Amino acid sequence: MTEITREIIGVGDLNRTIADVLDRNIGNVWVRGEVSNFKAYDSGHWYFSLKDAEGQIRCVMFRGRNAQVGFIPKEGDLVEVAANVGMYVPRGDLQLNVGMLRRAGQGGLYEAFLKLKEKLSAEGLFDESRKRPLPKHPQAIAVITSAQAAALKDVLTTLGRRAPHIPVTIYPTLVQGVDAPPAITKALEAAYEAAKRGEVEVILLVRGGGSIEDLWAFNDESLARVIATSPVPIVSGVGHETDFTIADFVADLRAPTPTGAAELATPDRQALLQDLDGLWQRLQHRVVQRLDREAQMLDQLSIRLSHALPNPQQMRDKATQLQARLNQAWQSQVNLHRQRHQHWAMQLELLNPQRTLDRGYAVILDHVGHVLKNPKDLQVGSRLELRLAEGSSEVELAKVKSLAKNASNE
Repeated sequence: MTEITREIIGVGDLNRTIADVLDRNIGNVWVRGEVSNFKAYDSGHWYFSLKDAEGQIRCVMFRGRNAQVGFIPKEGDLVEVAANVGMYVPRGDLQLNVGMLRRAGQGGLYEAFLKLKEKLSAEGLFDESRKRPLPKHPQAIAVITSAQAAALKDVLTTLGRRAPHIPVTIYPTLVQGVDAPPAITKALEAAYEAAKRGEVEVILLVRGGGSIEDLWAFNDESLARVIATSPVPIVSGVGHETDFTIADFVADLRAPTPTGAAELATPDRQALLQDLDGLWQRLQHRVVQRLDREAQMLDQLSIRLSHALPNPQQMRDKATQLQARLNQAWQSQVNLHRQRHQHWAMQLELLNPQRTLDRGYAVILDHVGHVLKNPKDLQVGSRLELRLAEGSSEVELAKVKSLAKNASNE
């Protein structure tokens, strides 16, 4: 029998040898493929596979490296990764240890995004210490977006449902293309001036979803620095939940969508009414508890008096009087709290803009939805929207006649 003279090694040693060969001979490579079986573990590490028509390979991207990606990959995404080819020794699995990940075909833009993000982060523009909390009950809201965007309709619908009493000012602007960053900057500066006059307490910077090219205006360095100078909190709602822009990192709060930005900036009117009703119930309960304790104490004192004094009937009469006074005081307190509750309900009702329209008033809006206040803005041929209590109508002015301001008083 022929004796085997070659050295015999273990499986682990063999796998480590293969891993060393891969590292020395292949090293770092860029690979393109579709994401498959993506999993993000509680540890912060990402595990997934890259595949194309001819094959697939397992990948791992550790926490710290994936924090710089700027989006969360999903099934079917076409991406490009910079990775070291290696082997997971315990299982003998070939895998890519990913150091960088970007959407395929967007390498230049994505690298520019990461470079600017790193620069502004080093300057402190993303620091949590700079973030300001949103007011719980804002007095006025500014919305900066395209006047033709579907996002604007979603935002206005949400604001109208949650907080119809809060006035909203729209600052229309371009949100896509090379002219968008200066246009957005101009709209922001106009909102800042209004904020300094106390006319705006929260700014919503919103745009619907799109590709990285579509959202690139919100990765502009000059725009980021303008956002950082805002005198009031800014909520950024750009793109979808998986989209991240430089504006998101600089803003005081990032919302996953434009609708989410509107929800974060406003209290829920129905929830406020429920809270008020809950407070009223608690108040009633506390008053009843207090009156019960006082009534019990009064009963005990009445018993003690009936034994301590020689005229029990007189004491009983006195107790009856005190009981009547107690009932009167209780009823007075109940009436007072009921009046307060009604007053609070009336105050809430007064804040409803619909009540003003029900009294015969109307609101005149121009073609972009701005409220007209000055008669000089009424021009022949202008197309206007009249909002009345029972609906809206579009009119075109055929004749405009100015009247003296105080004519009704003469």
